Amino acid sequence: MSARLSVTIRTMDLDDWPAVQAILAEGIQSGIATLETEVPDWSEWNGGHLHHCRLVALDADTVAGWGALSPVSRRRAYRGVAEVSVYVATRARQGGVGKVLLKRLIECSESEGIWTLQAAMFPENEASVTLHEACGFRTVGRRERLGEQRGTWRDVLLMERRSPTVATEGPPAPRSP
Repeated sequence: MSARLSVTIRTMDLDDWPAVQAILAEGIQSGIATLETEVPDWSEWNGGHLHHCRLVALDADTVAGWGALSPVSRRRAYRGVAEVSVYVATRARQGGVGKVLLKRLIECSESEGIWTLQAAMFPENEASVTLHEACGFRTVGRRERLGEQRGTWRDVLLMERRSPTVATEGPPAPRSP
């Protein structure tokens, strides 16, 4: 287990891309972080993520993790719903980086009017499931054999967090038990 790190969060910039890309590559290689098999280039990654709420976690001056939001749909009705991605460098895992990043992403998302965050992860990724639960996410479903990874069909948990502070019209956000 890593010691707790002294983490600083700031907005991601283009100069962070090589470190972000390397951390994403570690996640891909781990086999439990994503169905992706190749690291995208900057243009592809940039086009798939919202331009706000892109964060990096620094331990000293080194990027130890990153977080960003992706739209779940381009339809106006879903403008307040985003998918969250949080990745932590192997060397920084279990040092509190993921929790600091996810909490800051939640704050940023609410400041941008996002009322629902969703996250998708493998059930085997217990650290990620525990992290999201600790930050107010709940499991809303398990999608069986959703995608193929290295010859194996993988189940994916869908978790969500409804903001208690971003006002929405319609039914109230679900309450935690």
